[in-house]
Amino acid sequence: MAAKHFPVQSGHILMFARAVGDDNRVYADEAYARDTEAGGIIAPPTFVQAAAQFDPDYPLRPKIGQPWFGSGKTASGVDRPPGAGGAGGGLHAEQHFEYHRPLMAGDVLTAVNRPGETWEKEGRRSGRLKFSELITEYRDQKGELVVTARSVSVFTERAASAPAERS
Repeated sequence: MAAKHFPVQSGHILMFARAVGDDNRVYADEAYARDTEAGGIIAPPTFVQAAAQFDPDYPLRPKIGQPWFGSGKTASGVDRPPGAGGAGGGLHAEQHFEYHRPLMAGDVLTAVNRPGETWEKEGRRSGRLKFSELITEYRDQKGELVVTARSVSVFTERAASAPAERS
C-alpha cells in the first residue's frame, strides 16, 4: 500500500483499538495519555495497516460498481480465468513493524513502498515456493521516519496437493 496522505486521527485510533479488542487507555483518554511517556494518544502497534483504506488503488478496498473481495459467489467476488495471477496461489506469510517513535494522533503519514529481499524454497506439496518482501516506510508530516513495515508474501508454483493418507 502506498497512501499519499494518511491522517492519524484520535477517533480512528479509538475505533481501531476497539476492533482489535485493546482497551488500553493510552489509545482513547487524552488526559491519561498526556501523563504517559508518549505524552499523548498513540496508535496501537499494527495501526499503520489502516493506511490501506486511504489508498484508492488498494486491491481489497471496495470500489463502487465493481466486484471486490467478499462481494460475490466466489471467495474473492472476482471471477478469474484459470492461471490468472500465476499457476499457483499466493498468501500473506509474515508482517513485521519497526517503530522509530510512537505514532501519535495528529500525525499525517505518507507511505512509500520498496521491494525487499526475494528467495525460493522447495515445497513438499505445492512445488517451488517464491518468497518476496515488501518494505513500506511511513514518514510523518516533517518527513521523519516513524514506522518501517516489512511484509512477506509467498507464491506457490501450483496448487497444493492433498497430503498422502496414512495407513
